[in-house]
Formats: sequence, C-alpha cells, structure tokens
Amino acid sequence: MDALSALELRVIACLIEKQVSTPDVYPLTLNSLVNACNQKSNREPVLSLSEQQVQQVLDDLADKRLVNNVAGFNARAAKYQHRFCNTEFGGLRFSARELGIVCELMLRGPQTPGELRSRTQRLCQFDEVSQVEECLQSLLEQAYVVKLPRLPGKRESRYAHLFGEETEFEQAGMTGHGEREAELEQQVQALTAEVARLKARIDELEG
Repeated sequence: MDALSALELRVIACLIEKQVSTPDVYPLTLNSLVNACNQKSNREPVLSLSEQQVQQVLDDLADKRLVNNVAGFNARAAKYQHRFCNTEFGGLRFSARELGIVCELMLRGPQTPGELRSRTQRLCQFDEVSQVEECLQSLLEQAYVVKLPRLPGKRESRYAHLFGEETEFEQAGMTGHGEREAELEQQVQALTAEVARLKARIDELEG
C-alpha cells in the first residue's frame, strides 16, 4: 500500500471509527464525513475542512481503491465506506483491538499504551495496559507501528503508525528535540543575563 497523506489518513480513520462506534449510520454521507473529520473531540490536530476538500480526498482514495460509494454514482446522496482493511479487496487484516489502536493513532498521532487504553474504549475493550502492549508488539512485528524514543521527563514511550507519507515518529522526534533545544536556549540566555547583571554589580562595588 502506498503511503497516505495526512488528510487521507483523517478520512480513512473517521470512516473506520464510525463503522465501529456508530454502525447504524455507516456508510457515511459526505456531510457526515466532513463533520467527523472536523470533530473537536478525539482528534489531533482539530481541522476545519470544507466539503470540497473532503470530496477531493475521497476521489483520490477512490482512485487508490481505498474507499467506495456504496450508493452508486447515480444516487442522490453518496454514501462512503473504507476499503482500507478487513475487506475482500485487500490483504490488510487487523483484529478488533489492533484496528482500534491503528484508528486511534491515525486520529490523534503518537500515544502511550496508557493513553491508547483509555481512548480506544469506543472502539474496542482493553482490561489492562498489558493487553495494549501485547497488541502494539504484534503491530510492531508486522511493521505497522513504531516505538518512539521516550521524551525527557516522561515515564512511557509513545507509539506511532507507519501508514503516512511523512512518518509521524520523525515529526514527533523533531518536535521533542526542538522543544528541548528551545528550553535550553532560554536557560542559557537567562544565565547569561544574570552573569552580566552580577558582573555589572561587582564593577559598581569595586568602583
């Protein structure tokens, strides 16, 4: 499977989420899918996509055979479903728990096992964090996720999926290092200012 753009990932993840959490309204109309993509909860980052933008993404995904319109192109209201995984159209197969984790990582980016346990409750059931870790290990062995270096001051490592064009773990790593460098630079500037102040005070007393 080709790597997917950030918007393609958002559309597919929303279709997967609604298929599992609200099967009575799935497949989704364009309007429902736009609302799902722009949802303010369970999304990172929060987006504000137009119908035209989402329709363009759907057209691109249809060309890749990753979504289809089950209502038919002559119907008044199109209804879209994903063909990303667990279908007869491809070989990608996930258990319910694996699918919940992959979907959540697509919707919110890198997360710890503890975060995944609490945030996947609408998609699947984990009784213990160890069960999340077992699922993540399986996904690691299949090269669908990656374990990120632990951030300074954090107890748990985060995991990211590997379906994107620009892998999120690289972005996350860059962000983490950037924040640390900015923090160190501020500390150096503060210390430099303090040294200059003390030097001026000493010069004043000696004078």
